Amino acid sequence: MDLLTLGGIGLVCCGLAVAAATPTAAAGTSHKTLYVSKLGDNSDGSSWAKAFTTVQAALSAIPDATGGYRVIVRPDTYLEANLAPAHPGAPGAYNELIGDVEGHFGGGRRGRVILDASDPGQQGFKSYDWWGNIRAYSKGWSPEHTEETFSAIVWDRWRLRNLYATGGDGGLFFDTTNRTEPFSVVVEDCVSIGRAFGGGVANCLSRPDEPILFRRCWLGALDWWGDTAAAYTRVENHERPTRPDVFFEDCTLVSPQCALKGSNFGFTTFTRVKLTRCKLIALNFSQPQGTPTDGIIQSVQHGRYLHVDLEDSTLMGYKVFGVVVDKETVDELGYTTQGDVRAYVQFQQAVPKGMHRLPGWPADLFDSMAPPPAPAPMVALGPRERLRDDLCELSPFIWKGRLCHLECVRPAHGGTREEYYLLLSDAETGKELGRLAEGYGLASILV
Repeated sequence: MDLLTLGGIGLVCCGLAVAAATPTAAAGTSHKTLYVSKLGDNSDGSSWAKAFTTVQAALSAIPDATGGYRVIVRPDTYLEANLAPAHPGAPGAYNELIGDVEGHFGGGRRGRVILDASDPGQQGFKSYDWWGNIRAYSKGWSPEHTEETFSAIVWDRWRLRNLYATGGDGGLFFDTTNRTEPFSVVVEDCVSIGRAFGGGVANCLSRPDEPILFRRCWLGALDWWGDTAAAYTRVENHERPTRPDVFFEDCTLVSPQCALKGSNFGFTTFTRVKLTRCKLIALNFSQPQGTPTDGIIQSVQHGRYLHVDLEDSTLMGYKVFGVVVDKETVDELGYTTQGDVRAYVQFQQAVPKGMHRLPGWPADLFDSMAPPPAPAPMVALGPRERLRDDLCELSPFIWKGRLCHLECVRPAHGGTREEYYLLLSDAETGKELGRLAEGYGLASILV
């Protein structure tokens, strides 16, 4: 390596070319990958051309419970409800349901992958018990519920990513119904909207080393009565857990009643939830004599059945904590705070110890109430125009008050010594100011 100078400009020159880093190959081309696209021929899902035309067809094609299967979905709107895979994943080999929202898997399109559970008869939003994006069903729930009970335990050890779920009673909400067993699921970068539940779990147990995790998700509920919540969690522990069952990281939880809820009417089991860098919004700032919500965070039956660990999170709503049934037990709702935990509440309501009371309207937090925008569509590339041959690098710099360019000129391969050089030019006019360092391939500027 040599150092050359020109008018106070230092140039570090290298005579050897530097190899570029090898990019990581895009995943999604193995025999364990199934594709979903409305443009496919609906044969076997082994490629985009042979893609299944529905998400359920791909989920039903999972052949066994060995895990490691991946379902890639092309951006579009899929009018499908009550999705259920044929098999769960396996320890260390989760199955995946991924929306190809950026086109990285070759779908040829950017946009949302919308899983729409609206009424199949095209009558609109289907707010009806046991109807949602994730299949779960309880026979005898009402006189109309006559089908056999079905458990969302089939989603055990699945990872869901880049999906927009809406149109039904629950979004990406996993109710294991009559199978109270260990359950693990990871939901990332999703928008999930339901009448009752934006997302969450119920009737399951958790695994210490494979937690239930929602990461970078926007969860919203649309109703205000009963057990509705942006995130509803009920893990059936018979004693207070010493570790979290469910984790929310970098999530936004929005609902007119409450952002997070645990327990349920008549249930006496315990749940622990950790929220890190989350935004919890309950759209209620009523007056005490009006119809205030019980809390941004609620336990339904009794305060002791829910514990929350809050880290670097912000809350807004009528008040922070509440209980629906045994309201006087709110002080038994357990919580810890870590880092910067803030709350904006109705002016007559207390803020729990360990939280900073926000004195003014949190505009940035309120702005996050809207789901994230859809990815921008792909831009069609026009004809390419060759601007310059053998230009390896170009560095801008200021010399004598003018913007100039240092051009590193070298052939793509081979060439003579005279074809390797550095050129200084005026950026505005393109006028050549000087040429030097014959035989050098690269240079950096030290001003």
